[in-house]
Amino acid sequence: MEFRDFPVARRSERGRGVKISDSRAATRRRCEGRGPVTQSLDLISLVVGDYDEAIAYFVDTLGFELVEDSPVPEQGKRWVVVAPRGGDGARVLLARAANERQRARIGNQTGGRVFLFLRTDDFWRDYRAYTARGVVFVREPRDEPYGTVAVFRDLYGNLWDLIGPPPAEDETSSR
Repeated sequence: MEFRDFPVARRSERGRGVKISDSRAATRRRCEGRGPVTQSLDLISLVVGDYDEAIAYFVDTLGFELVEDSPVPEQGKRWVVVAPRGGDGARVLLARAANERQRARIGNQTGGRVFLFLRTDDFWRDYRAYTARGVVFVREPRDEPYGTVAVFRDLYGNLWDLIGPPPAEDETSSR
């Protein structure tokens, strides 16, 4: 299947929501009889000021694992990837700012909005551990229909949601 054969997302006529164009949709769901096309988000690039400082924060403070740290000498950089332990989702590429324009974006890649969402199987365990390690929470924990959530600021200023499972109705809580 070629890229031009993928379904096209188009705004509905009223501008509400996005839907997949139904033009040739049935044939686009299959790739020459091999089943549906599968894609996933693999890496998210996070602009950082210093590789080693960022590695220390993500590994020592947030408990991520260092997946890869390889030199790329021809480009004067390193390929540094970290990921939450035990996760199977997207990983974070720590990309050192290479010029003034990129340095200006460190800590503000989304204009002050929450940028990344870190899901955990035990909110209170991680919240307490992060707080003990000096992570600054800028919004206190609250229960939402989708889970318990609090917002923290990383070492560069990017905002993250820490999200745990929704509390059970009869939970006496380990808070």
